Amino acid sequence: MATKRIPDAALRSTPETVSWGWISAQRAPVLRVREEQTVRIDTVSHQGLNTRLDPDAFFGRAGIAPDAVLQDAREVYRGVTRAEGAGAHIVTGPIYIEGAEPGDLLEARVLDVEIRVPYGVNATGPGSGAAPDLLHEAAQKIIKLDVDRGVALFAPGVEVPLAPFMGIVAVAPPPENSPASTKPPGAFGGNLDFKHLTAGSTLYLPVFNMGALFYIGDGHACQGDGEVDGTAIEISLAPTVQLIVHKGAGKGMSGPRAEDAAHYYPMGLGANLDDALARAVTEATAFLQRQGGLSAADAYALCSLAVDFRIGEAVNNVVMVYGVVPKRLFRSHPAYWAQP
Repeated sequence: MATKRIPDAALRSTPETVSWGWISAQRAPVLRVREEQTVRIDTVSHQGLNTRLDPDAFFGRAGIAPDAVLQDAREVYRGVTRAEGAGAHIVTGPIYIEGAEPGDLLEARVLDVEIRVPYGVNATGPGSGAAPDLLHEAAQKIIKLDVDRGVALFAPGVEVPLAPFMGIVAVAPPPENSPASTKPPGAFGGNLDFKHLTAGSTLYLPVFNMGALFYIGDGHACQGDGEVDGTAIEISLAPTVQLIVHKGAGKGMSGPRAEDAAHYYPMGLGANLDDALARAVTEATAFLQRQGGLSAADAYALCSLAVDFRIGEAVNNVVMVYGVVPKRLFRSHPAYWAQP
C-alpha cells in the first residue's frame, strides 16, 4: 500500500481553480510547487452539475440530503460555464512544477485517493458507450456507497468493490494543440480512464510546457476496463500526488505509461482498436527491450507469451489499449516506492 503523509500543499476545487472541459497551456497556474513536493487536490465531478437541475435538486431525487452535497459543487455549478465544444469533465489545475520544461518527464505518484462523498453517478443512454444502439432512453443512476465496507450498493444483492482513481491525469498539451478537450486522451495524458491509477500507482507523462502544467479530475469510485457504457461511478475525489521531474527523460516518449508494485503498463492510443493495440504492442516491445536487454524479436515474442493486452478506454473518440507486464518476469528490477 502507498504510505500516507502530510501533503506539502493543498488545492481546493473552486470556480477559480477548476476548468470545465478544457486542458490548456494558456491557463494561468492556480498553484506553484517545487519538484518532489506532494499536493492534496480537491476535485468535483461533472455529474450532478451538467443538468438543468442544481446539485441539491439533482442529488435530492435519490434522497441525498443538502448537507451531503459538496459546497464546492454548488459554487462551481453557479460560477463556471462550460463553453461550446468543451469536454464534459471538470478538472482542477493547472499546477506549475518549478524546474519542469519541455523534454522532461513528469512522474506523478498517487499517494492517496480520498472519497469526498458517499455516492456517485453512472449516466448513459442512446448513443453512449461502446454499444450506442443498445438503449433507447437516457439513464442516470445515483449509486450510494458503503465506504466503511468498501463497496458500491449498486442494486439489491449486488455490491461492487470500490477502487477509487482519477480518470483524467494530464499535463498541458503542446501550445499549438492547446486547449484540448477533456474528452479524448492524448500524448499529454488526459482522459485515460485507466483503472489501475489507484493509490500506490504512478503515471509517467512527457512534458510539453514550462512548469508542466498539471491537471487532474474525473474521479471514479470504480470502473471496469473499457468504461463501456460511457461512464464509471463518477464521483468527487481528493487525490494526493507527488510530482517528480526527470530532466530530459521525456524526449523519447510518445505518450503516457504507468506502473505499480506488481506491473508495468505500456499504453497505446489510436483512432480504433486495431491502431491502439498495435501501438500498445510496439510500446511494450520497446519497453521489454530496454528493461530486459532483449532483441526486438525476443521482446515481441515475450509480449505474446507473458503480456496481457486490455482495452483501457473505448468510448472517448481515442481508444486506449494497455499492456500488463508482470515485474516477476525479471530477476531484478528497480525498487518501487510503494510496496504491496
